[in-house]
This record gives sequence, structure tokens and C-alpha cells, in this order.
Amino acid sequence: MYRTHFITLSIIILSLLAVATIYWPPSLYLLILGVALTIVGVRDLSSSTNVLNNYPVIGHLRYLLEFIRPELRQYFFESEFSGRPFNRMQRTLIEHRAANKSDASPFGTLYDFDAPGFNYAEHSLAPKEVPSEVLRIKVGGPQCSQPYLASRLNISAMSFGALSAPAVSALNLGAARGGFAHNTGEGSISPYHLEHNGDLIWQIGTAYFGCRTPEGRFSPDLFAEKAQLKQVKMIELKLSQGAKPAHGGLLLASKITPEIADTRLIQLGKDCVSPPSHSEFSTPIGLLKFVEQLRALSGGKPVGFKMCLGKRSEFLSICKAMLETGILPDFITIDGAEGGTGAAPQEFSDSLGNYINEALPFVNQCLIGVGLREHIRLIASGKVALGFDLVLKSALGADMFNAARPFMFSLGCIQARRCHTNECPTGVTTQDPSRNKAIKVDEKGIAVSHYHTNTLNAFRELVGAMGLDHPDKLTPAMIYHRQEYARAQPFILSVDTLLPKQLLGEDIPASYAELWQAASAEQF
Repeated sequence: MYRTHFITLSIIILSLLAVATIYWPPSLYLLILGVALTIVGVRDLSSSTNVLNNYPVIGHLRYLLEFIRPELRQYFFESEFSGRPFNRMQRTLIEHRAANKSDASPFGTLYDFDAPGFNYAEHSLAPKEVPSEVLRIKVGGPQCSQPYLASRLNISAMSFGALSAPAVSALNLGAARGGFAHNTGEGSISPYHLEHNGDLIWQIGTAYFGCRTPEGRFSPDLFAEKAQLKQVKMIELKLSQGAKPAHGGLLLASKITPEIADTRLIQLGKDCVSPPSHSEFSTPIGLLKFVEQLRALSGGKPVGFKMCLGKRSEFLSICKAMLETGILPDFITIDGAEGGTGAAPQEFSDSLGNYINEALPFVNQCLIGVGLREHIRLIASGKVALGFDLVLKSALGADMFNAARPFMFSLGCIQARRCHTNECPTGVTTQDPSRNKAIKVDEKGIAVSHYHTNTLNAFRELVGAMGLDHPDKLTPAMIYHRQEYARAQPFILSVDTLLPKQLLGEDIPASYAELWQAASAEQF
């Protein structure tokens, strides 16, 4: 009915306003507004959008409300624990730690201890003092000639391009102040990564940004030139990412500036899409030979790879290749399917990959089962934000931890989730100078350092409260997990535990036997 009579109503209203201007001149402004709305309505009548077609002009209210729905939900309707990916309690605690404010809370916990999925640990009546020295750990196996004494907590991979220049600069300043490492992401080493001399982990992705030929293949010479920089402490080969496993990285053309293009060695004006797999190798043995090549070209620095666990037999294939070739990575970063990204196909983020708390113990047990765990550091990445997250991941097998979005919160990110639009309201993930100038590098660099220090201190205090003097003594049995309709039980691994080198004998548990038999060093 409304659609049918829209033109008639518009003519009547405009006619009345035209007459009114004769007797009351200010109504001319209403007439101009009415003409503008009529033009909009006429256009809506031919719209392919059903709502606008049936409800010209007023139908736009529906899309206005939909546009501000995330803000309305976050500011007015979201509970302390209902927000995703990070809830309000987590974001507030991170912000307080970044500001070096007290993280004390009044009146007791707001968590529901009876809720399914709740995790907690038991304290000890004999708490221990955990020395600050254990918050650093050596990375570098027997084949590494330049091991790195790393912080247990470091900045996870975030590329220049996905992040703004001031954001990258502030992160590196924070890393320099706090004595921890800053992962470059696959977008290569930009001038802003080098600006404050913070330690770097250079990530090499499938497109070989910063060390690629014009055809997109790997360039040993360009790699060696950058990898041997004193500031580069480790090399991370990215196989897959939790938020978009088996899918290449994506940087929209609207976010690519001449500086980004020069850093990545790519063309301007085109979406930058990384291939889903590496062109330099296609087998587990090929992967390890490439790791060996990168280590030699870097001058013997620690080299490892990052992966989101997919088919479990494929990781066992890598283990078999280690045994066959004798080539070992210095570290393996396990990214959970719940990890973040600047842009990814939604169904890849929603439907593929293993959750970090299931992937991490599997990888840990496999390395134990082939007798190589002592030579390889495990790094956990995927919604690692607070001290207890570090406790839980340590118990499941991690030596170190990477965090990305929590460090973004310390820069001022508000979880607006517009990273892919170049319209980030806080300037963290946009290349728009009018927006990213909001990031005061000196101030935010201090906040980044504070968040790192305070989170590690919380981790150390929690470990001590559990009666331990070293995080390496944490085990899954020390973490309790509340299941639905049942009492809390010690954290049950998603895989059976293995004895050292058990996979090399005949007594292989049934849960591994079929996977081990299917694994091959010759193919994924």
C-alpha cells in the first residue's frame, strides 16, 4: 500500500510545502528536503533491494539500524562475557594492564563456576616464588648456530599493510622497551619494523614478500640480505594460519600504498592475494630442506614454521621427514582455528582447522613419540591474552606464546571489526592518515610494553600460587575443566599420551596407529 501511493503522497506533500513558502518563507528548507527525499524514494522504487522497493525512503531506517547494530550491541546489550572474539572482561583487563593500572576487582568473580567449559586450577598451601629468569627461554636446536634467548610472550604475526605504519612502529617500540620479539607477519620487514630496533621474527609466507622475484618465486639473495640483519632474531615459515587455513593472505587494493608495495615487492592497484601453498616445496621432505636452506642463508639463526593443525596424519608426515632427513626446525608455532586475521573468507574462519587446545597437545605428544621434543620449541598462538591463558597453554605443552589482538587492544583497538575496510575507527588497521594519526607512537609503545610485563607477571604469580617454581612443571592434570552435567575433571587431552620414541616401536596406541601408518615423508 505504501509503495503504491508513495508518488501520490509525495506530490501532495510537496505541493503543500510549495504553497507554504508563499506565506512562511522558512518552509523553503522543508521543500528542499522533501524534494531530496522524493528523489531518493523514486530511485528506491526501482531498487533491487526488496525492503527499499516496497518501502521507499523509510526502508533506509532498517539499514541504518543494521549499520550501527554492532556498536549498539557492544555498548548497551553485551554482557561481561558474551562478546566475541574477546569479551568485555578480557578487553578491560588488557586495557588496564596496558595502562599499568591495577587489575584488582571488587566483590568477587563474575564467572559462573558451574558453567560447562569453565577452566580453573587448584592452588597450593605452599606457594612458590617463580624467578623472573624463567620468563626467558632459549630458541635454537642442535643445528642452529645463533640461538635466541626469547621472552616467553611475544607479538604474533601482523603485517604492515594489515596494520598501519604508526601501529607497527608502536609495537616495535614496545618490543624494544620490554625486551621481547615482534613478528613481522608475512608482509615483510618495513621501515617501521626497523625504526626502534626491537627484536624481529621475520615471517615468510607463500608469496615470499620482501624476498621474491618479479614472478613471485623465492629469491635467496634478497632473503639473505634481510635475514642477516642484526635485528632479525628468528625466521618463521608460514604454512597456514588459524583464521584462514589452506587459504592465502588477502590485502585489498584500497589498503595498498606505494610504501606497502615497495616493502612487499608487489604491484599497486591490485588486490594482494597470496597463494594457498608454497611454490618452493610440496612434500614434508621439501619443507625441511627449505627450512635448512633458510637457516644457512640467515647465518644459522633459529628457523621454524607456523601451522594450523589440519589433517593429523600430515603433521606425522613432517615428523617422519624429520627422522628421515635429520633436519629439525628450531620451533613450531601452532595457530588455533580461533586465531585472528585482518581479512578472511568467513566460512574458512568458521569451519576449518583445529582448536588450539586440541591441536597443541597432539603436536606435543607426536614430538615426544618420535623422540624430538627436547630439540624443538612449541609456540602457542590463538586467543592467548591473559596470564591464565599462558598457564593453560603451558600445561598443554607450549614453551612460548604469541599474542596479536591483545597487543592491538593495548594500541587502542576497540574490536570494531572493520579491519578489512580501511575504515578502522582507531587507526590501528587503516592506511588512512587522517585516521591512523590518532596513534601516538611513544605513548602506545609504553602501553605495549606494560601489557607484556604485567601479563607475564600474572603468569608467574599464578604458577607460583599452584605450588610450582617453574612453568615447565605444569601438566594437563593440574587444569580442571567443567563438563556439562558432570563435576570438573582434570583437563583431558584430546589424544593419548605417548612415551618418548613410542611411535618408533611396535607398541603404538590405537589412536595413533592408523595416522602413523598413513603418514609419509614423501607427501602431505
